[in-house]
Amino acid sequence: MLRLGRREFAPHERVIMAIVNRTPDSFYDQGATFRDEPALARVEQAVAEGAAIIDVGGVKAGPGEEVSAEEEVRRTVGFVAEVRRRFPDVIISVDTWRHEVGEAVCEAGADVLNDAWGGVDPRLAEVAARHGAGLVCTHAGGAEPRTRPHRAAYDDVMADILEVTLGLAERAVSLGVPRESVMIDPGHDFGKNTRHSLEATRRLGEMVATGWPVLVSLSNKDFVGETLDRPVKERVVGTLATTAVSAWLGAQVYRVHEVAETRQVLDMVSSIAGDREPAVARRGLA
Repeated sequence: MLRLGRREFAPHERVIMAIVNRTPDSFYDQGATFRDEPALARVEQAVAEGAAIIDVGGVKAGPGEEVSAEEEVRRTVGFVAEVRRRFPDVIISVDTWRHEVGEAVCEAGADVLNDAWGGVDPRLAEVAARHGAGLVCTHAGGAEPRTRPHRAAYDDVMADILEVTLGLAERAVSLGVPRESVMIDPGHDFGKNTRHSLEATRRLGEMVATGWPVLVSLSNKDFVGETLDRPVKERVVGTLATTAVSAWLGAQVYRVHEVAETRQVLDMVSSIAGDREPAVARRGLA
């Protein structure tokens, strides 16, 4: 059972985490939700379309202008508090690697800390434990935050993913993070080239077999773009194909930009797998 905020999810439930970037330079939307009202409208739309989790980010993942911890707090804390006020039942996640930011957003009402940089700040897990928050434990291949991979190499990329994410997850639990609130993430594109990310997807079942809930962040990433030779705005089809494969292999949480489309893909996979009844079943019955 995955427990986040006020919600519990059975192992067969496929959960959407909607991305809301509080940055002026995000790679996908170029700052469309940097201001409060567009960002709050995005939250409302995402919830209406089937997102259970809102993932708030105050620093873009790639290289760019330096963002201090103080500025990251300024971009995220007030927004988290307002989302909590307007949407009391939604699960709020914050994408950060810094413990100072984690402390501030948890005090404002965040339920999950999404550590996309593989525990580079070990105190972040301590913050999650102190606040009873969930934690995403990600494989980033030892990369420093906001850097791109350069000639990344692994003897066995999935073996490395498992060693790192399971180690981070067990450490988090030992510190007091609720076991049922810890997720592991293979970290597509983080510290990896395109072939590594494809192999991580192909072997995702090995992560699922560990028993930890698996989160995948696939949405419009470079490995999709390079595989199909498509720019950022033309990666939705490839993303949804990868989402369907990941769902079939057992991933549970999906960090996405396109909520409505992802919900349809996940519902279709769930119905094929026998975990969900068709919304309508009239064919051949009249």
